[in-house]
Amino acid sequence: MDAVTIRVLIVDDDALVRAGLSMILGGAADLAIVGEADDGARVPSLVAEHRPDVVLMDIRMPGVDGLTATERLRATKAPPEVLVLTTFHADAQVLRALRAGAAGFLLKDIPPAELVGAIRKVAAGEPILSPVVTRQLIAHVSEGGAGGRADRARALLGRLSEREREVALAVGRGGSNAEIARELYMSVATVKAHVSRIFTKLALNNRVQIALLVYDANL
Repeated sequence: MDAVTIRVLIVDDDALVRAGLSMILGGAADLAIVGEADDGARVPSLVAEHRPDVVLMDIRMPGVDGLTATERLRATKAPPEVLVLTTFHADAQVLRALRAGAAGFLLKDIPPAELVGAIRKVAAGEPILSPVVTRQLIAHVSEGGAGGRADRARALLGRLSEREREVALAVGRGGSNAEIARELYMSVATVKAHVSRIFTKLALNNRVQIALLVYDANL
């Protein structure tokens, strides 16, 4: 298989949805469907067997739901990226998925070409959020630091060096590595190094979690 091929695992309890996704993704030369599951309980073994780069994860499934499966998967060593694809977009579910480490959250009415593009971006380490989810995050920010959330977030960000904090804030604004490099007058490699240190210091595993922390701190 070509080294640039993005390996995708589809997790959805609806056989027709899985078939439709397979048909859509099968038309992209750089994507390969390496497995399917109808229950979140099967995800760990399939990931271990097929080593996907991206897992397309439904939320509502019998047995182990997609949010629980995402939390378990992202807690493992070197997990694949998770892109949540669902018809369900309640605020609490969005935030739980993103806090669990999902790199993106999209609704199933997304056009096929946009879905393929989203998978490519997630595989490249770029977070993906639908407009609906973005509006929910903005509303989440406007709620302020309920329950001491802002204080906890600021305390965590206080562990960072000044430069790491600048990078974290830029990630929170949605900047790519190249955009942050231009903004802060550093190389892309240096930005990547700072992001990696932020992950380590704050026990986070993707850029969406950095952004949520910045949002929680009202910064």
